[in-house]
Amino acid sequence: MSGPLAGLAVLELGGIGPVPFAGMVLADLGADVLRVDRPGAAAYPGHPRHDLLHRGKRSVALDLKLPAGARAALALAARADVLLEGFRPGVAERLGLGPGDCRTRNPKLVYGRMTGWGQQGPLAGTAGHDLTYLAVAGVLHGIGPAGGPTPPANLLGDFGGGGMLLVAGVLAALWRAQRTGSGEVVDAAVVDGAALLATQLYGLRQDGMWHEGRGTNLLDGGAPFYAVYPAADGEYVAVAALEPEFFGHLLAGLGLDPAEVPAQYDVAGWPRLRALIGERIAERTRDEWAEVFAGTDACVAPVLSAVEAPGHPQLAAREVFVDRFGVRQPAPAPRFSAAPAAGPLRPPPLPGEHTRAALTEWGVDGVEELLATGAAVQADAGPG
Repeated sequence: MSGPLAGLAVLELGGIGPVPFAGMVLADLGADVLRVDRPGAAAYPGHPRHDLLHRGKRSVALDLKLPAGARAALALAARADVLLEGFRPGVAERLGLGPGDCRTRNPKLVYGRMTGWGQQGPLAGTAGHDLTYLAVAGVLHGIGPAGGPTPPANLLGDFGGGGMLLVAGVLAALWRAQRTGSGEVVDAAVVDGAALLATQLYGLRQDGMWHEGRGTNLLDGGAPFYAVYPAADGEYVAVAALEPEFFGHLLAGLGLDPAEVPAQYDVAGWPRLRALIGERIAERTRDEWAEVFAGTDACVAPVLSAVEAPGHPQLAAREVFVDRFGVRQPAPAPRFSAAPAAGPLRPPPLPGEHTRAALTEWGVDGVEELLATGAAVQADAGPG
């Protein structure tokens, strides 16, 4: 592996959502990420090599409910720099793989815990999903049109407020461990991260600059110069001309006379301004408007689908998307001048695909006995 994290050993205890995403980011940046899966774990519903959250990783299958399987996982933790787990509070401890168990064997270990609600509090032991945590964090309420909140996929909670927060916490703890020789436990929770992402909005609300009504604020579609409009072909155009200079470029591109439209920040004139912009955009197709505004500072962009985005000239020039193992996918980010990441070079593994080789490489004793007793399982490599 190459990249700024080359040489970092990460043990990921199998889970879904934020933990695999955090492991993927670390693997993208060069870490050696070894995932512990359950024997017979349910396969990804699509093509097994398309589970992109596991790209760049290897997988061992261990039955953690068997003492021998748990001991093997503990032996892996003893050799890791980082451990990631996403169990409900108390589960890792019951398996003998809690922070105390692992850090007794490996005091420098950074133990990253990812939950929805955190390790304590009245809801800590209950289930939830991305939408649940966004709802309670005060984030979901402001997302969507006036008619009601809209689920923003699982991007804000699982991946933004969850996985990325876990990565940041782990890297911060690694920096401390490097200086002090002592690791620590990172308690990352989706509800914490979701609230953190909304920090600016909480400040604006305190000053009366953000209102509870959806679609009434500067950045939620309330402002006609920061909104999405349908074009003549039924596709959409995103307008984000916040500053007066950019607003001027917007009006010029639309062919609107500044003297004949309401002032940009005259809220009373916003309905008429929205109508004028909307009527003009509806006269041409999305791609025609993209051509009109190409190279300008109007902050106008075509709303592209996931299929179209890789072909956009800017994204193509930066190689934001790459083709690896037959799948077009986002490239690792960010970029580094001295130690660029080359990944993802390894396709997502099948559960247990690397059991024998990885256990041996990580120095676990009695690998063949583990395999013979079913505490560890070696899977067939399966389809390529």
